[in-house]
Amino acid sequence: MGVEIQRQLELDGIPDDQALARCAEAAMDDPSRSEVCIRIVDEAEGRALNLQWRGKDYATNVLSFPGSVPPGVPAGEVPELMGDIVLCAPVVAREAQAQDKPAAHHWAHLIVHGVLHLQGFDHIEQPSASLMEQREREILAGLEISDPYSDDAHGTA
Repeated sequence: MGVEIQRQLELDGIPDDQALARCAEAAMDDPSRSEVCIRIVDEAEGRALNLQWRGKDYATNVLSFPGSVPPGVPAGEVPELMGDIVLCAPVVAREAQAQDKPAAHHWAHLIVHGVLHLQGFDHIEQPSASLMEQREREILAGLEISDPYSDDAHGTA
């Protein structure tokens, strides 16, 4: 059970594995029974994945790929395979700087956001978008991180 971290690259400002795992676990319903993989990538891989899976030809900040238990495996015998979260480090860094927020807070927000997608949350339409944002606020508050959707979080106070 737990969080696996894969780093395709190292850049200044990326939180350590323990901090990344703590953010993911905070968003999980039951961290002791769940597994998720967080992969940190460069723009080339981020762009390729976004094009392949979403048809969008640019690197995006976070992608979530839900997992599943292999057929024939009885429920309860394996952990919940939540899936994979891919974060594009250069995009995350640029966004944090543009939004004038601590990089660690932006990383936390995007990891929580990714885990919530793996749990079925969505932000395309209302009211599900509001529900997802509220859940993000609650989880991030538990990590002592301010509301990422407030004006203060974006340096426009």
